[in-house]
Amino acid sequence: MPYRNINELPASVRDNLPKHAQDIYKEAFNHAWDEYADADKRRGDESREETAHKVAWSAVKKDYAKGEDDKWHPK
Repeated sequence: MPYRNINELPASVRDNLPKHAQDIYKEAFNHAWDEYADADKRRGDESREETAHKVAWSAVKKDYAKGEDDKWHPK
């Protein structure tokens, strides 16, 4: 279920991340969705979707951090 645009992202992503971070999330998710289509490439019994979401959050966290104000800011 790759995302065509950021409007399709889960509400938890749309409501919390700045637009640029949403773009990063979408691109990372879509790439991971393709990369981990084969269950043998995933850890344990994680689903393809679960793995893609983990990869996407990891990509966001490379460039953004949650501040003391509970909002995401560029590093």
